[in-house]
Amino acid sequence: MTHTDDSSLPWLRPTYRDRHGRGQRRPLFGAWLPRYRTQSGMFDRIAEAEVQRLAHAWPDLFQSIRCTVEDVPPTDPLPWEDQFVLRSRAFPAQHHQPARIVIYRRPLQTISSDPADLQILIREELVARLAELTGLNPEDIDPSYGDDE
Repeated sequence: MTHTDDSSLPWLRPTYRDRHGRGQRRPLFGAWLPRYRTQSGMFDRIAEAEVQRLAHAWPDLFQSIRCTVEDVPPTDPLPWEDQFVLRSRAFPAQHHQPARIVIYRRPLQTISSDPADLQILIREELVARLAELTGLNPEDIDPSYGDDE
């Protein structure tokens, strides 16, 4: 088996010819592009910033709560859930697992108009679920809760 030189790989060269030998062709997407330029990467970055902001303001509440992002909610909401389309969920601590907050990316991206609106929606969902888990009022956790709607 022969060892190929990495510089001979076509996607590592700056340009190369198309399959018919005409014109220059460049890779459209590659591993050198940062993840945050994708929509899911941008969502993750905004969600992480909002979690860090709330954890900095309420470090004692976030010691036992884990936050995560999933693409879509489960197909069938539970009977007691009042939202038609789930945007987030809170799971209380049980069986030696910490309490969890799950933010669903697709429903929030669908109803947001721009990144600033998405940031507000993510913050509202995090504050609402944190209030649900702790029993506090959302306005006590974040005084700006509900002002932007």
